[in-house]
Amino acid sequence: MQQDNELNELKNFVKAVTSETGKIIKKYFRTNVAIETKEDNTQVTIADKATEELIRKMIEKEFPSHGIIGEEFGKTNEDSEYQWVLDPIDGTISFLCGTITFGTLISLLKNGKPILGVFHQPILNELLIGDNKITTLNDVKVKVKDVTKLKDAILLTTDHLSFEEYQNLEKFEQLIRKVKLYRQWGDCYGYYLLASGFAHIMIDPIMSFWDTMALVPIINGAGGIITDYQGNDPVKGESVIASSPSIHKKLIELLN
Repeated sequence: MQQDNELNELKNFVKAVTSETGKIIKKYFRTNVAIETKEDNTQVTIADKATEELIRKMIEKEFPSHGIIGEEFGKTNEDSEYQWVLDPIDGTISFLCGTITFGTLISLLKNGKPILGVFHQPILNELLIGDNKITTLNDVKVKVKDVTKLKDAILLTTDHLSFEEYQNLEKFEQLIRKVKLYRQWGDCYGYYLLASGFAHIMIDPIMSFWDTMALVPIINGAGGIITDYQGNDPVKGESVIASSPSIHKKLIELLN
């Protein structure tokens, strides 16, 4: 019971956080926001930075002993049992292009395992929260829609060309021909569509730590399966295959 109460308090906290960060992101959405290129050749904006700064400030005030791992500003309190993992705008390129396939990702790790995952799409005012047991969309429970055959499945990814660089492009293109529909509605938005029952497969051949951690409790809580590309623990991996449960094993076999 105490654990349930703690989770409810954490969920109320992230609701308050995303309510505030959403205001920042909306302010900069579809504006001529300045773009910087980071050392890893990815892009960042003032919206990314301001959003992470606010999340950090709210965590430090509410949970001063907790650690934070953020995409933009690094790590604090690295030895803490609890670590917050932040991706203030997952899908910065999508954000810059004026599309809605981006979002804020927040997760909480306990001893290295994600116990809470949050996806917030501020333009749509949609908030997914998962705790590995249940996932809700704006407080309403959602489930992954299961399919038993690939020919009935909707497959999503972020960037088709990245398969050539990081995994086996030929095998992925074989999978494309087996499914009902294939689209590049990616970044965190693809996982949102999977968790809420609108898609059946979401695959990324390369992922960063702060991209993956929030997705694990969300997909697990919605009844899906999430692993790395080879079917292993996604927390330790650098890629993701997430899907409805009946077809996940088949996906791993086909792609490897």
